Amino acid sequence: MVMKPIVKIAIYSMLSVAAVLWLLPVLWVVISALKTNSDLYSFPPKLWPDPVTFEHFKAAFKKGDFGLYFMNSTIVTISSTLLLLLINSMAGFALAKYRFRGSSIILIAFISTLMIPIEVIMIPIFKVLSALGLYNSLLAIIIPPAATPTGVFLMRQYLLTVPDELLEAARMDGAGEWKIYWSIILPIAKPILAVLAIFSFMWRWDDFVWPLIAISDPSKYTIQLALSNFIGEYNVDWGSLLAMSVITMLPVLIVFMVFQRYFVSGMITSGMKG
Repeated sequence: MVMKPIVKIAIYSMLSVAAVLWLLPVLWVVISALKTNSDLYSFPPKLWPDPVTFEHFKAAFKKGDFGLYFMNSTIVTISSTLLLLLINSMAGFALAKYRFRGSSIILIAFISTLMIPIEVIMIPIFKVLSALGLYNSLLAIIIPPAATPTGVFLMRQYLLTVPDELLEAARMDGAGEWKIYWSIILPIAKPILAVLAIFSFMWRWDDFVWPLIAISDPSKYTIQLALSNFIGEYNVDWGSLLAMSVITMLPVLIVFMVFQRYFVSGMITSGMKG
């Protein structure tokens, strides 16, 4: 059914208004980070900084080794995301394209773990990491989220749409299972890999509770722990905090902009076949 122009205009107008309302808090944080201290605490608040200053951004990097915390978060997020994509794609490939005894039970077990709150398994994970000698290291943040039930399920659902005949043809041409995985499955799965990359990047970059539990050495703090340290008991350096918040948002926005063209198609296709 062809949508009437008036209906299309109305829908786009409502979506534009909703987008602006959603972006207002983000824009206010960015604008406030560019204000001087006098403008930041002025009442009524100014809508636009006059003059525009970057002093808060300079102060943020001078205070508390913010650059080190940013690097720690970058290492943890990228490493964890790459590990998640590798393990989840392999598990999803096995559950979607191999028929073996117990595959349905394994899938049900994966899905069942979605109902378990992360707080329930934090203590067992902490004990395992401590026994392995990984406590208070970046590996303690990188390894635990390396495989997620959500990622395995989405990957499996997406790969069900890949024709079995394509894989059989590759086997007839002499391709091994690893060759099929690297040369056929991964290129076809780019949309769902992009979806998982965005989710994993946001989860790991914004994670606060688990790094707080697994890390005690300040030199290994992630950026979220660094932000919490700027909130004092009696006062808050709002200028530096706002500047760091703006810097913290940039990597997530960049990742989403890079992978957004795959995002919608990956989410739609992952649920097409059961």
